[in-house]
Amino acid sequence: MGNTEDTSTWLPLDGLAPGFDENRAPHSRKLAGREVTVLLAGGERVWHEFGADTVRWWSGERVAEDACEVFEVDTDLYYVSFHRGDDPAGAVSLVLDLSAGRTLLVRSAIGEPDQRPTVVTQSFHTGTVEGVEPTGEPPAPSGDLLGRRVLWSYSREHHYEHVYLSEHWYSFHCLSGPERGLADTDACAYYRIRPGIYLFAWREKVIPCAAVTVADHRLFRSHGTLFGLHEDGVRPVHFTFGAHGRLLSNTIYPAVGGH
Repeated sequence: MGNTEDTSTWLPLDGLAPGFDENRAPHSRKLAGREVTVLLAGGERVWHEFGADTVRWWSGERVAEDACEVFEVDTDLYYVSFHRGDDPAGAVSLVLDLSAGRTLLVRSAIGEPDQRPTVVTQSFHTGTVEGVEPTGEPPAPSGDLLGRRVLWSYSREHHYEHVYLSEHWYSFHCLSGPERGLADTDACAYYRIRPGIYLFAWREKVIPCAAVTVADHRLFRSHGTLFGLHEDGVRPVHFTFGAHGRLLSNTIYPAVGGH
């Protein structure tokens, strides 16, 4: 693809979308007709009413209805993704564990095109489901994946390896597809949802975008959303995807630096 060091020639987010969703899981309709109220740790209360492909939600004085995609990650565990119609610069990813009564809400926001270190920022909010007695541990930052190298296949064409380096950084390398040969290291976050199931989110510094995924590392199946700016630097781009994975290696680091 020419000089991969020239980041001005890298594929924009909207250029990646065609075919990238081939391995996306079917949408789940199991939440249709249900009302779910989330109580966030900071005190905010967010009510949701799910339709077949929509969510009506309320928080404080804000009431909105948006197109919504729901994926079933595990029994009574759902990944919910929607692009906010009332604020096109905002997107929501919500993990609902209805059996444990636990939630993790990720809010992604597009800033100005020249915003640094990343154009898209993310905030993470743990919470509980109203009316369900919480059990087990709440979602929390985790180092369980550190040292892993995983091959993720988003389609027959799109294959990327991820190297989980540290609590705040990971590297990607495109093995095949339109971004073949590209690689970078970006800021990220990891949250343990259930044993073997993790939320993994990253924020890219070259392409103005960010992603939120929920991955079952027992089955190596992931569900995710990419959100950022169109090539024109103005319009938002929001789409979901899925991947099948394979563990390539697991690095065990020796004690260094006196630790």
